Amino acid sequence: MATYDGQGYGLDTGPGRPGERRHRLPAALRAPVEGRTWRELGHVLLSLPISVLLFTYAVTMVSLGAGLLVTFLGVPVLAAALAGCRGFGAVERARARGLLGLEVAEPEPLRMKRQGFMAWIGAVLKSGSSWRSLLYAVLQLPWAVFSFAVVVTVWSVGWSLLTYPLWFWVFPVYTGQGGIQLYGDEQHRIYLDNPFEITVTALVGLLFTIATPWIVRALTTVDRVMVHGLLGPSRLATRVVELESDRGVVVDTAAADLRRIERDLHDGAQARLVNLAMDLGLAKEKLREDPQVAAQMVDEAHGEVKTALQELRDLARGIHPAVLTDRGLDAALSSVASRCTVPVQVEVDLAERPAPAIEGIAYFTVSELLQNISKHARATWAAVEVWRTENRLMLQVVDNGVGGADVSRGSGLAGLAERLDAVDGILVVDSPAGGPTRVTAELPWRAERTR
Repeated sequence: MATYDGQGYGLDTGPGRPGERRHRLPAALRAPVEGRTWRELGHVLLSLPISVLLFTYAVTMVSLGAGLLVTFLGVPVLAAALAGCRGFGAVERARARGLLGLEVAEPEPLRMKRQGFMAWIGAVLKSGSSWRSLLYAVLQLPWAVFSFAVVVTVWSVGWSLLTYPLWFWVFPVYTGQGGIQLYGDEQHRIYLDNPFEITVTALVGLLFTIATPWIVRALTTVDRVMVHGLLGPSRLATRVVELESDRGVVVDTAAADLRRIERDLHDGAQARLVNLAMDLGLAKEKLREDPQVAAQMVDEAHGEVKTALQELRDLARGIHPAVLTDRGLDAALSSVASRCTVPVQVEVDLAERPAPAIEGIAYFTVSELLQNISKHARATWAAVEVWRTENRLMLQVVDNGVGGADVSRGSGLAGLAERLDAVDGILVVDSPAGGPTRVTAELPWRAERTR
């Protein structure tokens, strides 16, 4: 069975998928009467008058502005032409959204360093999206003429031939014609008028009718590419937005780490050191009165010192372990694996060390995944593999636990995925119920510089 998915004419749903509409007719037979076909057809038909208006406005205004460039008036006229094209671009994005189901983000806004008319003119002229909108206005007309001619011809021919058996009987009765004339001269006229010819004509019309939606879809694909490429944000602008978002994630992560370190210091080592200072003060007062009690208190304080030192070591290891700096990922991950509650096999295949930032992220990624295995997986073994593929650093952690890990649930895996995404990394989790769980992480490779 197949169903309309909003993006294609048909999508194979498979048997038994709940919540999805089933159709008895195949997608090819449903396509000529589906809503998407008529919306795309409407988009093609509207493109011709709109493109004529766009082309006329763009060519007229740009020509006027170019002609007036010998005076100062040409500059604001040219800016007005580009601003108008940007406005038409907003209309075209809305039309593509409504008729083609294409969601295109708005292009980057004008960047003005100061307020004022002259600043606005400069921003419009320097904006790449303004010139892309102008290019769209110029290119849309020839393509709209071509697609309009093709679609109208194919659509009208298809439906005319398909319905020929219906209106064949009308013309002989009311006009005296014998049907569609294939040939005629002064002595001979050949019409499609017998049952066999009528049936073949209808079948040819059916083929045209079935093919029309796919021809329309192919033509509107070019419209989608033009709208997305010329009226949407540029790749550079999109990349800037992504980097700004990633920077926010990095800042939030760093702030959360600082809060965690402060909390661990305040609740752990700092509290123990305060108690240690108080115990030593009491021991000092008891030293002359009762040396045995004082010695016992000093012995207890010595135990507090050891505990505080261990907590400080753990905290320092959580910030950045010394073994990672000194000996690299292989030794650092082996150290983490030794503290896991299940046996872990570690295999690191790297000819050289990555950059310290990437190395640190890789270490903490594996460390957190092993912690999850210790706490939640109920596994009996785990394996860690690290290798390099071209310009990517690959990490893979596998365990034979109960499975069921899901990034979308907002667990620690979601936070880990956000951290990796902040440095152009990827986290892929394959964890069916019952296991095994396989978590693969990709990080960009940057070679180590001189430390």
